[in-house]
This record gives sequence, structure tokens and C-alpha cells, in this order.
Amino acid sequence: MKIYRYPQQETWADLVKRPTFEQNEISELIAEIFKEVEIKGDQALIEFNKKFDKAETENISVTDAEIEKAESQISDELKMAIQEAKENISKFHTSQVPEIEKVETTKGVVCWRENRAVEKVGIYIPGGTAPLFSTVLMLAVPANLAGCEEIVLCTPPDKNGNVNPAILYAAKLCGVSKIFKTGGAQAVAAMALGTESIPQVYKIFGPGNQFVVAAKEYAQRYGIAIDMPAGPSEVLVIADEEAVPEFCAADLLSQAEHGSDSQVIFLTTNLKVLNETIESVQQQVKNLPRNEFANQSLENSSFIVMNSLEEAVEFSNLYAPEHLILAINNFEKYIPMIQNAGSVFLGNYSCESAGDYASGTNHTLPTNAYARNYSGVSLDSFVKKITFQHLSREGLQDLGKTIEVMAEAEGLFAHKNAVSIRLKK
Repeated sequence: MKIYRYPQQETWADLVKRPTFEQNEISELIAEIFKEVEIKGDQALIEFNKKFDKAETENISVTDAEIEKAESQISDELKMAIQEAKENISKFHTSQVPEIEKVETTKGVVCWRENRAVEKVGIYIPGGTAPLFSTVLMLAVPANLAGCEEIVLCTPPDKNGNVNPAILYAAKLCGVSKIFKTGGAQAVAAMALGTESIPQVYKIFGPGNQFVVAAKEYAQRYGIAIDMPAGPSEVLVIADEEAVPEFCAADLLSQAEHGSDSQVIFLTTNLKVLNETIESVQQQVKNLPRNEFANQSLENSSFIVMNSLEEAVEFSNLYAPEHLILAINNFEKYIPMIQNAGSVFLGNYSCESAGDYASGTNHTLPTNAYARNYSGVSLDSFVKKITFQHLSREGLQDLGKTIEVMAEAEGLFAHKNAVSIRLKK
């Protein structure tokens, strides 16, 4: 891990850089995968399962029998946890359903907006080193609430050609329409292009590694929308003298264990808290089953002493973290200063894991500084907003002259005539 003390502001641009990858090689591979899927369909996915995941799959569709079997393979305790998380996620996302508000902009001119669901959506669920059944909840719950007609789920199989039973259980619980055994960039290609088994969707959701992110971006060439560029996970923690170093260390490691390409940043105004947090990280990481990933991630991570909390928030806004934790006493004071963050956790007991699983907020969030211009997934992600307007005869008479003058000034006389011809009647 890298340690910095009171870095000058002109050095911050270098400190906020993420780990980078060779984009040209990735782009060529993604184009090749899309081409294979377009030509060979399901067979390409079966071959990619073997090549990338060492998985033998005779077909890629998950059967009803496999879904029913999955229910008996997980504990009642886990089922109850998944159900409680689903309830909280449903409650929070239901609150995002807007009321239709009609506005009379001018007498006789009424305008309003209504939501319409994206009819066919695809959700990608990572399932390799960490099968993220929690992401099923985060994506399928709001998709159902929005009214999406078809929810297609793709996730990589294990070496025996099976899907993690918790993923299947959560998918059934949340009303997923169809489930397929395919992962990585090839799964994104299949949802973007369609195959014999996998229907083409209109929008693709879900996090993943750099190959999945690159595939989602490539899918936009085919007119497919995506939720956001959600890549390797990251967290930034701001701590004052009231912070608990053991808590901070645990939060940093909770993101570092995602993968070797994850990144964690720790900012503090207190040298004692810095040293104790580093010591706690070094102790806790030894006991993690995924400590190899965590240690590799820590090599890309920074621990920084700042002059003030205001300066720390300014640095955070430049970094634009996926997750931001304010492990500080008077966090309310600093909330208005936060400009760029995917999701924010306030106080010593608001662990990032709560948002990952069960508090109710969505954990599919923008990474790699995209929090500067993207929001996390919400109910809005699964709908289009259509505007409506109704003009009465009197309304057009009142507004008509304005439209005619503007249309004529732009040289668009057919636009002007569409008003004029009505005003003569």
C-alpha cells in the first residue's frame, strides 16, 4: 500500500488515478467474441464456457428442474436473509415511483410525463470467484417494480456446468423470466445480439470485470442501452479522530477482497488513526479466505493524511468514488459538500456491506470516476419517461403566434403552417 502525508493539491491528479489495462488488446478480444456469438449463437457460448470458465455445458438454458433443486440446496437461514433484503430493496425502490403531475404551462396547454418500462432487459450476474446473488436482488427487484415484461439473466456456470443455487433461488424469488449459463463478455454479446436461446434485450445491466465493462460499451454499437460503465469495485473512507480504526480497516478490506483490480483509498486528518488503521488492515487481511485478492488490491491503494476534513471531501469529489464512507463525528455538516459519489455511508456504524446487501439502496454503482456524471441503478434505470401534451383550441390560439414567429425565424415554414392552418378554422 502507498502512504502519503499532506500531499500538495497539484499532485492529486496522479493520486486519483485507477489501475489501467491495455485497452487495445481488450477491444480486439471483445470484437472477436461478438463476431463469434453473432455467427455461431449458442454453440459459441458453449465453447466459451469451456475456454474461459473450464465448464462443460451441453446447453445454456437453466431448466425449471434446476431452479427447483436449488431451493433445497441452500439453508433456511440464507433464504430468510435473501427475503428480508428483498423486502428492504423493494420498499426503498417503491418509494421512487413518481406521481403523474399535470402542469398547465399556458391556459389551455397541459403537459405531463409518464413512465413506461423498458420491455426487455438483461441482467448480468458475476458468478466466478464470488457468485453475487445479491446483485440479482438489486437488478430484478426494480425491474419488476418498473413493469419490465422480460427479464433475462446471464451468469457463468461452475466447472460442472451448474449455476450457484443462491443465484437461482434469488432469481425465482424476484421474477426473472429466463436464466442462462454464460458469463463474461460473451454473455453481454448474447444479450445484445440474441441467439437461438437467448432473446435480444433493449438494455443491459450489471457489474463485472474489465472485459464485461468493455463488452457493455461495445454493445452500444448495436443500439443496446446499458446502465453504466460499472467496473472493478472501489471505496474511499474519510476518517477523523473519532473514527474506529478496526471498522475502517474492515470496510477497506470488504472492497479489496472483490478482486485484484479493486481499489481502496483511506483519508484521515489524524496520524494516530492512520497508523492504527494500517495496522488493523495488516492484521485482518491475514484471516480472510480471499486475502490473495485483497493483498493485490492493496498494492493499488493509498492511505493519505490530509490537512482538514474539507480538504478530504474536496479530494473525494475529484476521485468520485463508487462508495464513500464518512467515518466522522459531525457528518451532517459535510453532506452538502459531497458532489461526486455513487453511494454514501454516514457514521461509524454505516458499513458499506449494508448497502451491498440489505439496507435497501442499490449496490450497482458507477466506478472509475463515472460518479461525476452517472447515478447508481434505481427504478428510473428501468423506465423511459414519455412526455404528453394536450392543447385545446383556445390554448393553441393563445400560444400560436409564439410558435409561428419562432418557426419562421428558423426558416421552417411547414412548422409554422401546422399552426396557421388550425388558427384559420
